[in-house]
Amino acid sequence: MKKLFMLGALLTMMIACSQPKTAIEKAELFQSKLNKEFANKDSSPLPPDAIKKFTSLDFYPIEERYIIQAKLTLTPEEKPFEMPTTTERKPVYVKYGVLNFLLSGKEHQLDIYQDVNLREKKEYANHLFLPFTDLTSGVSSYGGGRYLDLEIPKTDSITLNFNMAYNPYCVYNPKFSCPIPPAQNFIEAEINAGVKDYKYE
Repeated sequence: MKKLFMLGALLTMMIACSQPKTAIEKAELFQSKLNKEFANKDSSPLPPDAIKKFTSLDFYPIEERYIIQAKLTLTPEEKPFEMPTTTERKPVYVKYGVLNFLLSGKEHQLDIYQDVNLREKKEYANHLFLPFTDLTSGVSSYGGGRYLDLEIPKTDSITLNFNMAYNPYCVYNPKFSCPIPPAQNFIEAEINAGVKDYKYE
């Protein structure tokens, strides 16, 4: 019995140690998982010929300065709306709140959203969607903007880890339909973090 207890405790410690503890570790794990997803023919958005050549996405170096605490102000009176996409598809979103944060000595504001249909699914009930563009868009990052996936926080503070910013799938394959970041979600700063633009070989 004692051996079983010790084994259980050891397994618990191993699981705890394997979990990312810092925002930097979370970003590293995110990027690793993203590369595995793209390399796997069953989950990759890449066309079959591109999967064969795939080795890694091009990431900016992970930097702590792009891990930012933002204040979340809820907007419960907002009405659902159809968000434009790269195709004729019009998914329904609702503005969940407004984010205010400091970056490069300037104040910035972004709107954050919930997918009205997706939030009905238990696993996505707390999911928040942050599409944005910035001064790198069309230069070193995709011109159509990037996304961050977040979760509803328990307080009015939310962590924006831009090292986990990723490209819409339509960057890699035009068969996908991707939401276009609203004009008000332009960040007047360079977000040199997350995934860079995709270069076709």
